[in-house]
Amino acid sequence: MAWLLLFSAGFVEIIFALSLKYNEGFTKLWPSIITAFSGVGSFGLLMWALKTLPLGTAYAVWTGMGAVGVAILGIILFKESVDWYRLISISFVIVGIVGLKLTDSQ
Repeated sequence: MAWLLLFSAGFVEIIFALSLKYNEGFTKLWPSIITAFSGVGSFGLLMWALKTLPLGTAYAVWTGMGAVGVAILGIILFKESVDWYRLISISFVIVGIVGLKLTDSQ
């Protein structure tokens, strides 16, 4: 259950980060509301997962999911650069997330 909460927190973190791009310095109402709710939701789910998961593992997975998700969606939605170094770097973060999951006994 804790891992499900953590992965949910990671997905909500991606929504939070993307909404920062769209709220234009909190000048757009709905994107700003999404930013506020997704930020609170992401932290809340992370805190709930931390009741049973190790802090270092949970935080690394949460931030890694956010980083990978936003990097990939930045490529898709905002036409950010795609080169081998960027894709390999994203792959390394994914390997790290999977490795942390595999080494945790919960």
